[in-house]
Amino acid sequence: MTAATRVRVAVVGATGYAGAELLRLLAAHPGVEVTTVTSEQDAGSPLASVNPGLAGLELELVSASVDNIVGNAELAFVALPHGSSGALVSGLLAAGLRVVDLGADFRFDSLDVYQQWYGDHPCPELLEGAVYGLSEFARSELAEARLVANPGCYPTGALFGLLPLAGQTRGPIIIDSKSGTSGAGRAALREGLFAEVNENVKPYKVGEHRHQPEMVEKLEAHGVDASRLLFTPQLLPLSRGLLSHCYVAPAEGLDVSGAFSRAYADEPFVRLLGGEGVPSLARVRGTNMVEIAWREHSQSGLLLVMTAIDNLGKGAAGQAVQNMNLMLGLDETTGLLAIAALP
Repeated sequence: MTAATRVRVAVVGATGYAGAELLRLLAAHPGVEVTTVTSEQDAGSPLASVNPGLAGLELELVSASVDNIVGNAELAFVALPHGSSGALVSGLLAAGLRVVDLGADFRFDSLDVYQQWYGDHPCPELLEGAVYGLSEFARSELAEARLVANPGCYPTGALFGLLPLAGQTRGPIIIDSKSGTSGAGRAALREGLFAEVNENVKPYKVGEHRHQPEMVEKLEAHGVDASRLLFTPQLLPLSRGLLSHCYVAPAEGLDVSGAFSRAYADEPFVRLLGGEGVPSLARVRGTNMVEIAWREHSQSGLLLVMTAIDNLGKGAAGQAVQNMNLMLGLDETTGLLAIAALP
């Protein structure tokens, strides 16, 4: 692919953790050229002055406006806090751009659910046309999508573990997830300070985390009864990585191995570890991979499904690039076949 045929892309919110990870992946992507990067706080500064690791892109940060993007890009990644992207996304779509939004504004089918958890929606008229970009479960929709809502990191980990079991479980669903600190974003927060997280693991936002209703809505859209779902997020003393344990009661006769093999046998970004292996955050760090393992516990009658992803990879920027590839008709693995850096 020549420079003339590369798709021009913009990254809005380029200095956050998700935006920086997007730029790291896009810099090595043969099918795109990054033309525009935005930051409200650092507009007017070279990208390299904020993130020296991206010096090779030689771009200057500009403010996020339709005028600064239209004409310079054909597709935009928007990595802004909820409530901040609506007017911009609306303007970009009206100008003919395609958009992958990494925030929460377009993830919900239900306006009522969004407003219950996030407040007033900036542009509810766009909800109906947005595609929820859990890539492996939305390929046909992504091919024609104008607006893609990139899933949250916690829902991604849980959905990969639970969707293959749709219609084959009963009773409550318990999801216990642990994430690295980058999942909270780059803003300075007291609870994210080194002395607060080092040598410590603690739950947070118990019963009130905004990713829980996202899990419920998407599970129920695939035929899973999630009316009694309990989700507990916990913070790990790590920069990146997300480990999820999902506990369900399997229906009688469920072939767990068969269910996961049918769902993921040919998926390039899913590594099935079966009923004996265990997932590892180190093995997915810096990648777009999902590792999945399970245990059937005869005494309790419960099934434990374990998943591991990189919260900035498959949980954010990696999945966003995979979605872009599918939108553009490219091989979905393009630019995403990096191997985890070990140790």
